[in-house]
Amino acid sequence: MIRKKLAAVSAVAAAALALSACASSPDSEPTEDYVSGGTFVKALTGDPGSIIPFNAISFDTWEVVSTAYEALVYVTPDGEFTPWLAESWEESPNQVVYTLKDGITCADGTDFTAETAANNINYNANPDNATFYYGATVTEAVSASAEGNVLTVTTSANDPFLLANTGTILQVCQAGIDDPDSLADSANGTGLFELTDIQAQSSYTFEKREGYTWGPDGVTSETVGLPDEIELRIVDDESTRANLLLAGDINAASIVGADSARVESAGLESTGVRNSVGEMLFNEHDGRVFSDPLVRQALTLALDRAEVGAVIADGKALDAVSLVTKTPLLCVVEPAEWQLPETDLEKAGELLDEAGWELGSDGLRTKDGEPLTVKFIYDAPTATHAPAAELVKQIWDELGVTTELSANDAAAWSDQLWSTFDWDTGWIQLAPNSPVQLSTFFGATPEEGGLNFMFVDNPDYTANADKARAASSADEACGYWRAAETALIDRVDVFPLADNIIPTYMNGAVFEAPAYVMPTSIRMLG
Repeated sequence: MIRKKLAAVSAVAAAALALSACASSPDSEPTEDYVSGGTFVKALTGDPGSIIPFNAISFDTWEVVSTAYEALVYVTPDGEFTPWLAESWEESPNQVVYTLKDGITCADGTDFTAETAANNINYNANPDNATFYYGATVTEAVSASAEGNVLTVTTSANDPFLLANTGTILQVCQAGIDDPDSLADSANGTGLFELTDIQAQSSYTFEKREGYTWGPDGVTSETVGLPDEIELRIVDDESTRANLLLAGDINAASIVGADSARVESAGLESTGVRNSVGEMLFNEHDGRVFSDPLVRQALTLALDRAEVGAVIADGKALDAVSLVTKTPLLCVVEPAEWQLPETDLEKAGELLDEAGWELGSDGLRTKDGEPLTVKFIYDAPTATHAPAAELVKQIWDELGVTTELSANDAAAWSDQLWSTFDWDTGWIQLAPNSPVQLSTFFGATPEEGGLNFMFVDNPDYTANADKARAASSADEACGYWRAAETALIDRVDVFPLADNIIPTYMNGAVFEAPAYVMPTSIRMLG
């Protein structure tokens, strides 16, 4: 259960990403501009710590893990599936049969077989292992078996997304499955680049493997433009990352604050992923102010999304199109099937009156002698969170609300969301890759052993989710899942005030980054 909670905290706090934006990619540059060799350097924002892939929790950890390990299918930035470790697959109700490519080997020199892939899936489907994938991607209903190079995955429960759910699991070689703790400071996968050196609080270095032949789109060790090494270098200061990038000392860095303007003015291109930066969730636990839907409706109705969105998205706000933001973007359509209401401060006050929160002569609202107090939490390291929270406080002050702002580091964040439940709302983001993964946050509460830290009880959502799980096709399931998402918006269980794009800027190289930089897509430029 501890690992399971940590994985959920990662999805909430790290806001891992997924939607392609205007960007360069290997396919957009002519091959003659590629130069093989050298070292590709990407900046990390912090030390990843333990890099066991089964329970990776932070964005930086996933950056390292995604460099060392690969999946059965490759997901492109626009959500398309293409072969990777599997050369082909066949889907049928409750089953996917994968045929693996020949000659796949592990970093430790052993063969990677269909049996190894089956062992990976069965390990993740075992609730006792509490991996990142358990619950959101696979459950004990899923089982896998192998014969030769054929992997058969079946489920005893209905799952129209079985390919997406099992095909994207990062595959660990057998020695790592047998001893997961051995992977805390090493890696054993099938990746094109092998982890060869770790300098704590400094860098992770990978060297290109010889004899690699199984990459997506025919990538091999001999593909023109690949670097000889990848260095993931820890650079926690954003201005320093920008300086190194502009100087050509690093090839890639994520920059979202004021420094992004000078990087863009230098003409550097970027690839980006959508981030639900302005998403607001609400603590609906009994006794909290947002357990009343009228209060949720009132306080969100008071917010000018354009004004607040411009602050929290640093002038680059986008309207949300879905609560699903990570590839493969299952069931996402644009525009969204739901709509957010227009700002109406007067109506907001009327709703608070209806909810029993009376406006006193001192300008503050009370009920039964208690003030209307909201504890608003946000991520302290995110530069735009504090000024956007201050703006929300100013708006709610006009309504007579007492807003307490609380800046959180990682430890406080986890404690408030998962232990004390001492919060009301704030800039809190979920980052699921499918509505099924999203649903894990709206089921059982932490007190019941689940991930619903908001204590949401939405009958319309639950009814549509149940219909989606029983659907016989992906199209039918998606219809119900979108209806379920609409139920969350209509009841103001989630308020997606604004999205933005988190860019990864490039200098001296191009690559794809549907969520993280994909090693096989890196091409060094001359």
